Amino acid sequence: MNRKMISLLLGVLLVLSIASMATAMGGGNARKGKFLYRKHCRTCHGDSASDLSPNSKTQAGWTATFSDTSKIKCSPDWNGVSEKDLNDIFTYLHDFAKDSPTPAKCS
Repeated sequence: MNRKMISLLLGVLLVLSIASMATAMGGGNARKGKFLYRKHCRTCHGDSASDLSPNSKTQAGWTATFSDTSKIKCSPDWNGVSEKDLNDIFTYLHDFAKDSPTPAKCS
């Protein structure tokens, strides 16, 4: 009986921890994210932003990239970009990724 209860409790904790990690980034404003992407990201990556556009990665790729923003090469240059702004940028990139239902038309 105790083993079943412990197993059930561990299972619930595992599901809750996975769900909290999945929702850590997301739920932002994609429209604002597009504006912020153009304002902050294109200044360094160029007008075409060919190395960085929503359709340069899959949704899973964007999730992995933003799981630890300190590992993104250009993150030291993000002066004035708040966590909320980053979440909006992530939401834009994720929602219009190449495997999303509505991929971005830019290349």
